Amino acid sequence: MRLRDRVALITGAGQGIGRATALRFAMEGARVAVNDVDQEAAEKTVSLIRQAGGTARFVPADVTKREEVETMINRIVERWGRLDILINNAGITRDALAVRLKEDQVKMMDEAAWDAVINVNLKGTFLCAQAAAVPMIRQQYGRIVNTASIGMLGNIGQANYSASKAGVVGLTRTLALEWARYNITVNCIAPGAVETRMTDAIPEKIKEGLIRRIPLRRMAKPEEVAALHLFLVSDEASYITGQVIFIDGGLSVGICGG
Repeated sequence: MRLRDRVALITGAGQGIGRATALRFAMEGARVAVNDVDQEAAEKTVSLIRQAGGTARFVPADVTKREEVETMINRIVERWGRLDILINNAGITRDALAVRLKEDQVKMMDEAAWDAVINVNLKGTFLCAQAAAVPMIRQQYGRIVNTASIGMLGNIGQANYSASKAGVVGLTRTLALEWARYNITVNCIAPGAVETRMTDAIPEKIKEGLIRRIPLRRMAKPEEVAALHLFLVSDEASYITGQVIFIDGGLSVGICGG
């Protein structure tokens, strides 16, 4: 078991990538703290882990609120004595065009949609990493994996989302530099299209067009992203920090290559 006796916190673990990662970590011996704003979904993840013989508990917190995040981290440490791994997976979308002309009026992404996405995706990542670093620095060990997206390269209707994910990359690189001295690695994954509830909402014709653009001609499964999470927090990746790893079936190669 690659994560025997490790303690991991996974945000947004009530479904999709977060749930798959929580289950995989538990299978590898980790004690898993499951966080999600949807308590029912989070409790389901905990139940699945326990049914499989693993150890998990639900830890509530709104990742955009410092006090709740710090309380969550403290509860984990009080329960299990340490915190070794943080997977910053929580994220949302609120898509709208930045500017749209309709009937001679300008309609654009409103401030509430901008703030909501920046707060969860970027501020939430910062607050969780900052709070988790306290016990990690104390124990001189930590593994943090943040979540960007292929959307950080730019995507129509996602000015807020793209900006938040590009910000996560800058944050990741900076924290990697600041915390390397404490034996804390900080990396970032950038998924493309993944089979989750979020992509289920994409109209079928648009989804078909997206898949045609992916060199591997399919979406990723959550379990495939969980496998990358596992590698980055394992001992095999102990010399990797400050990196952004795309897991997108080759889609970014075509985008970046023009």
